[in-house]
Amino acid sequence: MNRSELIAETAIALLSERGMRGLTHRAVDEAAGLPPGSTSNLARTRAALLELTLNRLTVLERRTFESVIQPGAHPIDQLAAALHKQLQDSRRTLARYELALEATRRPELRTIYDAAGTQFRAPATALAAALGSTDPVRHGRQLIAYAEGLVFDALAGAGEIPTYEDLRKGLEELVRGMTGHQGSLAKPAEPGGERGDRR
Repeated sequence: MNRSELIAETAIALLSERGMRGLTHRAVDEAAGLPPGSTSNLARTRAALLELTLNRLTVLERRTFESVIQPGAHPIDQLAAALHKQLQDSRRTLARYELALEATRRPELRTIYDAAGTQFRAPATALAAALGSTDPVRHGRQLIAYAEGLVFDALAGAGEIPTYEDLRKGLEELVRGMTGHQGSLAKPAEPGGERGDRR
């Protein structure tokens, strides 16, 4: 891990633990064990630090998604596995929520945030098409909206963290409604882990 990645990942951790107010150049230096001024040398302004953090977060989330995609696996199992992984390590998601709110007040950050979101639309469209959707673009957006709402409810709302099986069943019911498919759509492929505590 190079210094830029270390600073960005430390910032992600601080956002999840302390919120936006807890993210400062000095706090990153201290948490990362770097000499004072190291973060400022790399990202001189707060806006630059936020952009660095969001770009790194996007890379990490994409890697997480790609790591659970198994060739030949049913699309529902793939999406359930991705959500399960995201819920098991909630720090990045909580940091993303902080950045999402900040992006509503910073146009330059909004541009990066929106561009990051487009990277996940194509895979969602492909999943919807593989599930038999007659309108994969629209249904891909609905899959994303469902997934985002479920994760938010589990991590920041009043919901509980669901098991993999809960996730798979919920997705199967959603897809049935979108495609009109009857019967079982996915094969259970439990990756491990039951209901967990919030992190």
